Amino acid sequence: MSGTNVWTRSRERMRRFPELFAQCSGEAAVYGKCVTATTTGRQELRKDLCVKEFNALKTCFVTAAKKGVK
Repeated sequence: MSGTNVWTRSRERMRRFPELFAQCSGEAAVYGKCVTATTTGRQELRKDLCVKEFNALKTCFVTAAKKGVK
C-alpha cells in the first residue's frame, strides 16, 4: 500500500530533524531572535516580518538534508 510508504517517509524526516536542526543552529537562533523582537508586548507575529531570516533557515535545512545526515 502506498499509504504505508507515506508514513515511513514522514517518520524518517522527523527522525532526522534534530540532526538537521543542530547543523542550522545559527540560522535558527537568528530567526528566533527576529520573531521574539517582533512580538514584544501584545504584538502578534505577522507574515513576512522575518522572511529574510526564515528563508536563510529554510535554505540551511534544505542544504543539510541534501548532504544526507547519517
